[in-house]
Amino acid sequence: MLFAFKFKYYVGKGYKSRLVQLARIGLQMPFLRVISRFIDLITRDISSSKVSYNQINFTHKKRMRSTMPANASQIILHNYPQSPVAEKIRVALGIKELTWYNVEIPRLPPKPFLTALTGGYRRTPVMQIGADIYCDSHCIIRELEKRYPSPTFMPLADTGLMWCLSRWTDGELFSLGVKIVLGAAGDNLPEDFAKDRGLLYLGEDWAERLKQANAQLPHLVSQLRAPLSWLNDSLSDGRTFLLGAEPAAIDAQFYHVVWFIRGRWDKGPSFLSEFTHLERWEKSISAIGHGSCTALAPEDALALALNSETTTVRQVANNDPQGLKVGTTVSIGPDVESGEQRVEGTVRSADVNTISIERTTNESGTVCVHFPRTGYRVEV
Repeated sequence: MLFAFKFKYYVGKGYKSRLVQLARIGLQMPFLRVISRFIDLITRDISSSKVSYNQINFTHKKRMRSTMPANASQIILHNYPQSPVAEKIRVALGIKELTWYNVEIPRLPPKPFLTALTGGYRRTPVMQIGADIYCDSHCIIRELEKRYPSPTFMPLADTGLMWCLSRWTDGELFSLGVKIVLGAAGDNLPEDFAKDRGLLYLGEDWAERLKQANAQLPHLVSQLRAPLSWLNDSLSDGRTFLLGAEPAAIDAQFYHVVWFIRGRWDKGPSFLSEFTHLERWEKSISAIGHGSCTALAPEDALALALNSETTTVRQVANNDPQGLKVGTTVSIGPDVESGEQRVEGTVRSADVNTISIERTTNESGTVCVHFPRTGYRVEV
């Protein structure tokens, strides 16, 4: 009875047919796979996504049997196909032609296997390498460049400027795309999805701000049109990618916003058709692909962390503004009012770009969770 009640709570109308479907699956699948399937069934109908699956270059479009990584140094990406921020990282993996493991997570909380690794962080994507857990795409891209320097994400000498620009693409520009997509959907958004994403991206007054986004849609589109026209002008000289002949991190960072607009706003394709050079560039990025990936069950990823050790060195750089030391107890979360759970742990490493905290639980063992310093609030 309790299971049926919770199932009804998460699925809503039609829960009985879903329960029957789950029971039938259970006759053919081990228990943990039933749980994984249960999450899939819940999340399948929860969103009004209009994303084209032709845009998603996963090599495992059909569910594959999970294959454990051969060693703890291999990349695991916790994500879901419709996530634009995850698409940014998938393209980044493609740029570096990497092999990785894919753990598909639910689009809405609860995300029990993910938060067991992160300590409560629920945003998408999260990269795992053994017992090292990397949160936020900024942190992930930095780590990929560190571990796999060739081909580089930064083919020009102006690396610092590219990181500064990425703060805008991943912040204000992406936020603009979110307002357009959510605002255009309006009342057509499922209530639970609207509340979750509204609070995440629009803050505590999300309901009112969602109405404002709907009312101000022409203005918001005009604000996006200008920077896209600048990109279109830059690409008019025939270059393949934004910085020249080779793709860079900034290509992935702009692309995920364009990909989001095209796939999730019903007028996106028409809007983007104005930018012919940008569309050519889009095709070049899409042709890069996502590297080579294999499906991995979330329980297997958690087991890998439990049986691995972090490779992060214990050290804190000099002149830390917050006076952090190795072993300092802290909590970390996005520097916005989104109602998200903060992650608690002790500092293992910190410098100007990244803070890494150590935490231990029965489920994950001892893991090191990494966050960017920019965009995240560290409280001592």
